[in-house]
Amino acid sequence: MSAAPKRAKGPRFWRRPWFGWLCIAAIFGTAVAIAGTAVAWTMVCRGNVCPTVAALNAYIPNQTSKLYAADGRFIAELGLERRTLVRLSDLPQHVKDAFLVVEDKRFYDHSGIDFIRVFGALARNIKAGGFAEGFSTITMQLARNIFPETLTREKTIVRKLKEARVAMAIERAYEKDRILELYLNQIYLGSGAYGVETAAQRYFGKSVKDVSVAEAAMLAALPKAPERYNPRRFADRAIQRRNTVIELMRRAGVVTSSDASLAKAFPLQLAQRTESGETAPYFVEWVRQQLDQHFGQKLYEQGLRVFTTLDLDMQVAAERAMEEQLGAIESGKFGNYTHLTYEQYQARNAEGAALGGGADSPYLQGAFVAVDPRAGAVRALVGGRDFADSKFNRAVQALRQPGSTFKPIVYATAVRAGLGPAHVINDAPLSMDQVSGEQWTPNNFDFKFEGPIAMRRALYMSRNIPAIRMGLELGTRPVIAMARRFGISTPIPPYPSLYIGAADVYPLEMIASYSVFANLGLRTAPYAILRVETADGEVLWQPRPEREAVLTPEEAWLMVSMMKDVVGRGTAYGATTGAGFRVPAGGKTGTTNDGADVWFIGYTADLVAGMWVGFDRPKKIKANAQGGSLVAPAWTAFMTDVYKRKPVPPDWPRPDGVVAREIDAATGLLANFSCMDRRVTEYFVAGTEPRLTCSESAFSLPKVVGDSVVGGAVPRAFRDTTNPFRIPPQ
Repeated sequence: MSAAPKRAKGPRFWRRPWFGWLCIAAIFGTAVAIAGTAVAWTMVCRGNVCPTVAALNAYIPNQTSKLYAADGRFIAELGLERRTLVRLSDLPQHVKDAFLVVEDKRFYDHSGIDFIRVFGALARNIKAGGFAEGFSTITMQLARNIFPETLTREKTIVRKLKEARVAMAIERAYEKDRILELYLNQIYLGSGAYGVETAAQRYFGKSVKDVSVAEAAMLAALPKAPERYNPRRFADRAIQRRNTVIELMRRAGVVTSSDASLAKAFPLQLAQRTESGETAPYFVEWVRQQLDQHFGQKLYEQGLRVFTTLDLDMQVAAERAMEEQLGAIESGKFGNYTHLTYEQYQARNAEGAALGGGADSPYLQGAFVAVDPRAGAVRALVGGRDFADSKFNRAVQALRQPGSTFKPIVYATAVRAGLGPAHVINDAPLSMDQVSGEQWTPNNFDFKFEGPIAMRRALYMSRNIPAIRMGLELGTRPVIAMARRFGISTPIPPYPSLYIGAADVYPLEMIASYSVFANLGLRTAPYAILRVETADGEVLWQPRPEREAVLTPEEAWLMVSMMKDVVGRGTAYGATTGAGFRVPAGGKTGTTNDGADVWFIGYTADLVAGMWVGFDRPKKIKANAQGGSLVAPAWTAFMTDVYKRKPVPPDWPRPDGVVAREIDAATGLLANFSCMDRRVTEYFVAGTEPRLTCSESAFSLPKVVGDSVVGGAVPRAFRDTTNPFRIPPQ
């Protein structure tokens, strides 16, 4: 069998004519590309369109101002970019290694451009048919972070060439360590944190000097997509990315295999809100507004240190007490509740539709304030249930009717005028003409009347008619003047309804006004800032507390005595003393006639605290809404929590100028043999005690036509003869 004929061999492909032309075209194309790139490299920064690196000589990144609590603990940062600078020499090696292996592993070998990475990225992008991988070095990232106006983030060859030119200029001008230090202080790492120090504080509640290998890897995982890998929002995704960084560190030999295994197994331990600067957002924003007025742009650039009056433990206790109480109301614990609850609102808006910061949240809201009355220092302030959902600060911005919490101001005016707790007022039906010509017929909460009633009982049982009669006796001008001295700054129309709290107030002012009682007559204005310092410790501003004597110690003690009965046997008893609270305290419940605002403000000798509850758009909370049941339990929970950690203050000492007398409860006169069965002990400012006894003729009693005085000493009250709302003679 003959062998198969051999096939004729043709010329190899490089001998074919077209191959030569292909080579020529490739060489020509490469030359054109190189020439084009060279021209572009030369032309891209013409006309000073590229930033000059000389600016870096004086460049200092903006630093945030930091807020601290009264005990020095960190609260929050204020600034356009939350940043705290840290020296490279203070950083642990594993922090530097983590960023280098992820972002630029040949950082110390190149001159601003990593050409190995450039060609690798080009090959992968060509293969992918689009942009799949970048090739920015740490220096290139720094360039666009420092000069964002000229080096934008658009994905174009022109921008990349500009970025590369600036990066090479930076490399020629600065040492590698300086570049890395600038980068680690400049980089955005999510949650509003710029730089590794702020990010470590935000996520882990510690300085970057103290982070572990796992925590360093978590920080280095963030630059690729700070919000996508945010450990607070996407824990599983963040851990997966963190472990990828740890594996890269292992392959690079900067951590051992055993250390890498331990780091991968390390649980994600994020800081609590009190450690990471996310606590007391309403308080922080209130302070920010005050600082902005005083310092302007300096606040956001110069890293001021702001020491505030906040007590972090009290703040947490206030937030917890308020939220638990509002949740209990919504759950129906205090009776049928028919409105949208906070949980229902959250479920309905699970995809994140926020209200935009206005006073229009559809669920039940609240405000809580705690003040040290001795100086006026605000120790806790809660302006709403969810700052992310609504930034409207109900503690300092909302105008709400105080209801019966205003009555102590009326009675303080009466005590100042010379009347006392035994003064008898007629709790009987009342009707009067208003300025509009219409009749106003107020009523008590229970629609009942008790007849002649002592001022003490009228206050602790929160009777409306006696408060109105007392106000009418005094007149609107003295009561409004007293409210101003108590610190109420809002308009108070001169109508009789003001005596039962119909004029709007700011919750902060209303609550802080009770410092007059806690201090036995001295009002202290609420304030939040102790002092402001530069980063070097120079004191720039130190506000002085404001104080004013409103009542004498004797007058204030009488008010405290009556208000102690509110918690001892009055409208707040069940939720305070009846619930086991034993610290000497006074207070007052508050409920508006329409049930849209409920309050309780209570105080001890060293702490005033109060809470308001209602809807942003006022409407009835529920049937039979009362401050004693809906709000006072939160006050008790807060106070109980506070006094587990701090000494209990003593009771208020009775001033020497207060005298005790045995009186007849029915008339307020001195008791004798004819009224022994109605005898009680009552207190008076010396000189105002009764002069007559219960058995003496009623015709000898002091009479003032049109007033509700039916017994007791002649008051030194000022008379408002122009008052158009006079009570008919009894």
